[in-house]
Amino acid sequence: MFDIHTQEIMWAGRKLVLETGRIARQAGGALLVRYGGTTVLCTAVADREAKPEADFFPLTVSYQEKTFAVGKIPGGFFKREGKLSEKETLTSRLIDRPLRPLFPKGFLNEVQVVCTVLSHDLENNPDVPALIGASAALTLSGVPFLGPVAAARVAYKNGQYILNPTPSELQGSTLDLVAAGTQQGILMVESEAYEVDEGVMLGALKFCHESFNPVIQAIVSLAEKAAAPPWDLPEQTIEPILKDKLWKLLEGDLQGAYQEHNKDKRKVLLNAAKKKALDSCEGEEFSAPLIGRVFKETAQGIMRKKVLDTNKRMDGRDLETIRPIDCEASFLPSTHGSALFTRGHTQAIVVATLGTSEDSQVMDTLEGEYREPFLLHYNFPRFSVGEVGRMGPPGRREIGHGKLAWRAIHPLLPSQDAFPYTIRVVSEITESDGSSSMATVCGSSLALMDAGVPIPRPVAGIAMGLIQEGERHAVLSDILGDEDSLGDMDFKVAGTAQGITALQMDLKVATISFEVMEKALAQARDGRLFILQEMAKSLPLARDVLHKNAPRIVVMKINKDKIRDVIGPGGKMIREICETTGAKIDIEDDGSVKIFSANKESLDSASRKIRALTYAPQVGDTFDGTVVKLMDFGAFVNFLPGQDGLVHISELSTKRVAKVSDVLNVGDKIHVKVIGLDNRGKIKLSLKQAVAQDSSCVIS
Repeated sequence: MFDIHTQEIMWAGRKLVLETGRIARQAGGALLVRYGGTTVLCTAVADREAKPEADFFPLTVSYQEKTFAVGKIPGGFFKREGKLSEKETLTSRLIDRPLRPLFPKGFLNEVQVVCTVLSHDLENNPDVPALIGASAALTLSGVPFLGPVAAARVAYKNGQYILNPTPSELQGSTLDLVAAGTQQGILMVESEAYEVDEGVMLGALKFCHESFNPVIQAIVSLAEKAAAPPWDLPEQTIEPILKDKLWKLLEGDLQGAYQEHNKDKRKVLLNAAKKKALDSCEGEEFSAPLIGRVFKETAQGIMRKKVLDTNKRMDGRDLETIRPIDCEASFLPSTHGSALFTRGHTQAIVVATLGTSEDSQVMDTLEGEYREPFLLHYNFPRFSVGEVGRMGPPGRREIGHGKLAWRAIHPLLPSQDAFPYTIRVVSEITESDGSSSMATVCGSSLALMDAGVPIPRPVAGIAMGLIQEGERHAVLSDILGDEDSLGDMDFKVAGTAQGITALQMDLKVATISFEVMEKALAQARDGRLFILQEMAKSLPLARDVLHKNAPRIVVMKINKDKIRDVIGPGGKMIREICETTGAKIDIEDDGSVKIFSANKESLDSASRKIRALTYAPQVGDTFDGTVVKLMDFGAFVNFLPGQDGLVHISELSTKRVAKVSDVLNVGDKIHVKVIGLDNRGKIKLSLKQAVAQDSSCVIS
């Protein structure tokens, strides 16, 4: 019934198994990927009919995690998986990026890749197996895919690289890097680092490439046994004719456009050239979508030739010069921290807001539920590029750019013990012409420092580009938007003066050499240091104190047995404290109490009340109390909220007392001293000793 084929290798001490022929047999390519105890089903399906009207390659990648993979039932009302989570969206992008450049130009058939996590052992992250499975599924399907690709995760700890680290091995690592590529080289990189130097980063890329080559061989071996026949592609006869025609028609116009330094004027000239192409060529032989695609390739060729021939770019800069930078901290008067960062025609308003632990985001993942105290949100309205567009929820690009900036900033943040705030950073892109994600990194750093968040050093980011034709290449610092879309590489590096905190790379060509990567890293470091110098003119370091608008937090530690006293029956006591003081109070299970308020008096008042509720009296302490009950043998005195003690009749006075009522009445305010605890924990008080000591008690 089944025609099953498998390929197995030992990889980083665990068995990697690729199996096809048993599951999803109607898909173009399908296989189960098992790595350790993690299993992912990967499928690839392509439409046999091309979409000639498309002006881009219609590839869709969807990575999805099923909660049954770890024996969980989804939360929420519907009890089923819904829209993709942030992690699923980011992993979908991670898989898409190395696959997309390996389809031939002109292939416009719709392709859909779906990766479904069926089982997760909580030791082996499914993202790398999913990427490997997606590549293998495409290789088996017969579609014109110039792979296969493979991927691996690398950590760096105690001077050693670790392949596919487990969660415990990642703890204490200064690097968490995922890279994917072919046998020829790296195509995609995503990483977070703790100020590692360029040498360590380049070494990690080389180690990763060497480590995933056996996986590529395994995919090839499986394909030799089980791949579908390769598709027959129609010969592209029209496009070369059209490209030659457009080159002759538009070479002068496009050269003139790319000599215009002003983006808006250059855009007008390019639009005019495109209209000229449509007016001259559109008809039965050449369709408008085809003309649009070939026009872009023609413009790309002319721009790339200009850069390689002259080492000058379309805005007049040489290869390494950074565009003019302007920074302004405290840009918005009523926020906790803010900054306006402008680099050329890319601009971001970035705002930092501080909150309590209740404001942290609950993250419900296959690995378990946890609270994330650092949030970074990136928004890209269409007006930032002078276009009309639909306003809606953040898309994959916005989520991806926000996460890249998050990774760049996260390694520098203080611990929750040192700075017990939830931090939300929002980047509003108001202008964009290249690398708004790196502008977000710079603006986020300034906004956090403006708020008084104690990050030790500022963080900056820069986007690098590449133009490569045969043996010739040019590495571009601080790329423009047009250089990004017409170039061969998007290489984003963020970090401090001491090292790299995030690296992301995407290629549009088959590969680049490690020598080019090394050059790009060195050139990026020079650019990053220049940007940091410009940022320092506005705000060199984090402010010594919190911004005047930022709320304050007092952290107390109480005995866990006293938590119920602070909360009170049905939450009555904690509600009363919050209402009377205006403070906000969070209590953790370990007895940590966080009091949050913008008002110092409010903080102090709430602190006093909580200390009073949780204070454990010691022998010798004195208090002002109120008589609440008289007995024949003494009087009960309330000396702390919820705490009464007994003043025995013998402790009322230095003289003999016949009746307690001769000395005290209910409601009397008296001064008492703690003289002991009986064997049941009851507190013994003395009036006469307190009077003799003549001291007062202030609990603060």
